[in-house]
Amino acid sequence: MKIAHFELSSPTALAPMAGLSDNPMRRLCRQFGCGLTVGEMISGDPALRHTRKTRNRIDFSGETQPIVVQIVGVEPEQMAQSAVYYQGLGVDIIDINMGCPAKKVCKREAGSALMKNEALVAEILATVVQSVAIPVTLKTRLGWDDLHLNVLKIAEIAEKSGICAIAIHGRSRTQMFQGHAQYDLIGKVKKAISLPVWVNGDIDSPQKAAQVLEETRADGVMIGRAAIGSPWLFAEINHYLSGSTKTVDFSTKKQAILQHLNMLYNFYGEEHGVKIARKHIAKYLADLPNGEICRQHINQINASSVQYECVAEFLSQCQKTRE
Repeated sequence: MKIAHFELSSPTALAPMAGLSDNPMRRLCRQFGCGLTVGEMISGDPALRHTRKTRNRIDFSGETQPIVVQIVGVEPEQMAQSAVYYQGLGVDIIDINMGCPAKKVCKREAGSALMKNEALVAEILATVVQSVAIPVTLKTRLGWDDLHLNVLKIAEIAEKSGICAIAIHGRSRTQMFQGHAQYDLIGKVKKAISLPVWVNGDIDSPQKAAQVLEETRADGVMIGRAAIGSPWLFAEINHYLSGSTKTVDFSTKKQAILQHLNMLYNFYGEEHGVKIARKHIAKYLADLPNGEICRQHINQINASSVQYECVAEFLSQCQKTRE
């Protein structure tokens, strides 16, 4: 899969998820063969550029190209200035958020609420594209609600505006993350435009990835929630798409989990790192025997060294039962 002049190593991408697809998660997913990782959503408002949250979100230390920043907003010129700013920091690709369903974003008419205003969409996309010398991509949904599924029109606007690729989540905004993703409209978009298309939503296994790619003829799959607790999913999808049924063994998973914890401690520091690690640990342990008991115990721990050792010991015990 190719985005402008960037040849991706695989047709898989990690979706931008606030508080989840951070620097450590992005680096870990790339280790497992993820072709593209998109940074957490950043406001186009310049007044928010220097907060701790934004500083963390634009820290790409240790990451490989292409580096992608996703911006969100409703003011064309402000969005363009934001794109120029991040281009100046060395970012390789700007992604425009038109898919976030969060109430606090949509009440400002940003995120997926933008889909209700096609004229503004055209203005924002064209203004941002014309302001920078790097590729610009778009993340969107099927539409605002089930009566207004206008993703095909949005995709046509995107192509005309100079957008280089589009990722489509197979739900409307009003669906949030409920029900099941629908892929038929994404297939119609792929037929109608020449841009590379990622399909996103409910892709949680190699088999599902292959099925959705076959159904939509999309160029790649973008994985969001399913990657949390399973960063090795990208490796398994890549194996499956190449004709192999190879899976990631438990020993490799154990090493990845412990590596992830250390990455979080180093990136966020002792106190914040331990807290951030808890939500990842919960996902890692969710399907393991006695995982919930272990999680409850870990949530009472405030020292990174103790948290790490507790997880390491639990995983070692799980490994022994499998041998």
